[in-house]
Amino acid sequence: MTKLFIANIRSAKGDRPLVTVRASAEGEARLFLAAAYPEDEVVDVVEPSDWTSDADTGAGNGDIREHAGVAWQAPSSLAR
Repeated sequence: MTKLFIANIRSAKGDRPLVTVRASAEGEARLFLAAAYPEDEVVDVVEPSDWTSDADTGAGNGDIREHAGVAWQAPSSLAR
């Protein structure tokens, strides 16, 4: 069963829009993201808790989507 994770990805040009990835665990999500963004830094990967979206977030294991116009915001449990 896949879970939804949200990711904060930073490229040499700055932060990417919010990225979602479907995976069975955080470690697997990080592997998918590292393969999809080999030149970028995977800063954070977390389960979104109460985050909701009407955008396509994929369905299968390894589905990655960028959500243009949506910036990374840490879930309230991780807010610094």
